Amino acid sequence: MLVSIVIPCYYSQATIGKVVELVLAEFDKNDGYECNFVLVNDGSKDGTYEEIQRLASLYPCVRGVNLMRNFGQHNALMAALAYGDGDYILGMDDDMQTHPSQIFKLIHKMEEGFDLVYGVYPTRKNSWLKNFSSKLNEVTSRIMLNRPKEICSSNFWIITNAVKEEVVRYKSYNPYIDGVFYRVTHNIGNVEVEHFKREQGSSNYTFRKLLNLWLAYWNFSVIPLRISFFLGVFSGAAGVLIALLVVINKLLYPDVPVGWSSSLCVNMLFFALVLMVLGVIGEYLGKIILILNDTPQYIVRETVNMEADKKSCPLPKEEEDAERHKV
Repeated sequence: MLVSIVIPCYYSQATIGKVVELVLAEFDKNDGYECNFVLVNDGSKDGTYEEIQRLASLYPCVRGVNLMRNFGQHNALMAALAYGDGDYILGMDDDMQTHPSQIFKLIHKMEEGFDLVYGVYPTRKNSWLKNFSSKLNEVTSRIMLNRPKEICSSNFWIITNAVKEEVVRYKSYNPYIDGVFYRVTHNIGNVEVEHFKREQGSSNYTFRKLLNLWLAYWNFSVIPLRISFFLGVFSGAAGVLIALLVVINKLLYPDVPVGWSSSLCVNMLFFALVLMVLGVIGEYLGKIILILNDTPQYIVRETVNMEADKKSCPLPKEEEDAERHKV
């Protein structure tokens, strides 16, 4: 059983080597499984790609992809999936929060017959902003992405090769990987895994990036347009009701003055709703224009170690000699 480990790398020069080595150690403990890696440098300006090249020179199964610029985590994952050829494809992070020691919990859960398994965290070791965005993701993905209610998602997942083949057919410039998964299958499982602290640095997700990621939901749903429609219906009904109340009040109490301030408040409310609806429509139109203009999902500058026959990872020669000496 070959498992392809796909990892988007962004300023992970100090951690990606340790991730690879710990993953290899886990597979060395479990007979009947092999692994390879697709490490995608998503426009990092440090030595991340040089570290990927170093790992590729040590381990024949490490494949490297260097993107032309920073496209974002989910775009980098789509690039990595295009090069993954395992029976299973496993996605994880480059910062040790999705820890290699938890990998076989996902693999063994997949053997129960699922197409997709998420590792879920009983407790998260993230910042409050990341935890808040995760909770928002949990709620809105059920509404907008048709995620099964009993399923929780995370950035630690494993899919079959058949699911991967369908996922890579998605060519929009702004993918959201979970949304693509839910379009392919609802045969999804969860397994509890431990969430580890980040080894170094802090999250690269700013508020702006988290907002853009949330807006990617709109690629998979027309629910915001439907909400806009119902808001318009509600506003129209409220306007008619208010007008009737004003007329009745004037008939019953002719001397009561009708102030312009109340009218101004009502107009401001309705104009705000109109502008909000126009903004939702504009967001969809903007995405359509970018898709029609063939905005790229990602652009590959160069690759390393992409030979098809390089699948399993033997130990580097110096480590192999050390192991032989121990025996």
